[in-house]
Amino acid sequence: MSNIIRNIKGTKDILPDESNVWQYIEDKIHSFFKIYGYSEVRTPAFENTALFKRSIGEETDIVSKEMYNWIDQGGNNLTLKPEVTASVARLFIQHNLGKINPINKLYYIDSLFRRERPQKGRFRQFQQFGVEALGSKYPEQDAEVIALIYNFYQYIGLKKITLKINSIGSKETRNKYKEQLYQYLLPFKNDLTKVSQTRLKNNPLRILDTKIDFEINIIKDAPHIIDCLNDADRLHFDKVLHYLDLLKIGYSIDHRLVRGLDYYSRTVFEIQSDELGAQNALCGGGRYDYLIQDLGGESTPAFGFAAGLERLIIALNLSNEKLKDNPDIYIISIGDDAINLSVQLSNELRLNEKLIVHTDTLRRSLKAQMKEANKLKAKYTIIIGDDEIQNKQVTIKNMKDGQQDSIHLNNIKSYFNNTK
Repeated sequence: MSNIIRNIKGTKDILPDESNVWQYIEDKIHSFFKIYGYSEVRTPAFENTALFKRSIGEETDIVSKEMYNWIDQGGNNLTLKPEVTASVARLFIQHNLGKINPINKLYYIDSLFRRERPQKGRFRQFQQFGVEALGSKYPEQDAEVIALIYNFYQYIGLKKITLKINSIGSKETRNKYKEQLYQYLLPFKNDLTKVSQTRLKNNPLRILDTKIDFEINIIKDAPHIIDCLNDADRLHFDKVLHYLDLLKIGYSIDHRLVRGLDYYSRTVFEIQSDELGAQNALCGGGRYDYLIQDLGGESTPAFGFAAGLERLIIALNLSNEKLKDNPDIYIISIGDDAINLSVQLSNELRLNEKLIVHTDTLRRSLKAQMKEANKLKAKYTIIIGDDEIQNKQVTIKNMKDGQQDSIHLNNIKSYFNNTK
């Protein structure tokens, strides 16, 4: 066993006794997001490295430390996707979606890759779902997307969730605030971590994201970016809050919330869950009105979020067993002629009657096959042996009440139609 090849650290296999939970949540995402009028997009697993450097920001931890980069045989600099918004922005520009529709409401479920320290609910290959609404600059778009994910979490069964929201304003607002924050933090420079000292020089906003206790204590009296908003930014934010009030969605303004990516502007938000412990963020997002233009497209306002599937699964604590689709029928076959009939009958019942049918392909004994049917919690068994073949009848057993019926081969389909 010492020579077996194992999965890479920070990645995870999804086994059969977990997959029902994943399928359940993914199905809920598809059905719920479509109610809001959003359509699915899928982007490649890797992109040109320049896409993420230009969109996320070269000074971010993602770009500077966490991306999986390589140069292929053609000399192209490539990166496994560390996030999806940049890829959707690239897709939007490349396929001229803005010219096809003035508003594009998109969602995704995707695998992403970051080389960061694995911890609870966080892996180096991880799954995210999210929304990107491209085309509207108005605050009702912000409110719609926030309502979508907030209501989705409640719809799927999360009750203890908290919406944190803030505004980081326009580029002019942020530049003005960065200077104020820099002047406030400068006297504390030697007390900051090396990482924060670098951020102080390059982008002091990122220090507000710190999770280190003594740095949190330093920034608790820092000026608030919301106090730097111009009239247009303030009006936009007030309108977002107004629409959330209309929708009866509770929120709290978090002055430290700035989000970790360079492309955000104006509204930013995060939804947290008490079920996750210290790393309590379920999702985060905001407005990014400059990204499309920065990547070479026409100026296009946009709003979106990204949410972790692994963290949602932890918070929901769903039972895989309860979500399992148990077999409608388990066909027990003894002998070559019975196997022939089993192969034909199972195919017909699956395709024509849309029933979940299991068959034995190990040629086990009657007792062993019946034991397997019980283990799988099959609703019915169809028993086929030499006597059944000779009489052109099968024995159908209701596994719940134990009742057995002898049914002619020609009447099997009608029997199960009557039990639906």
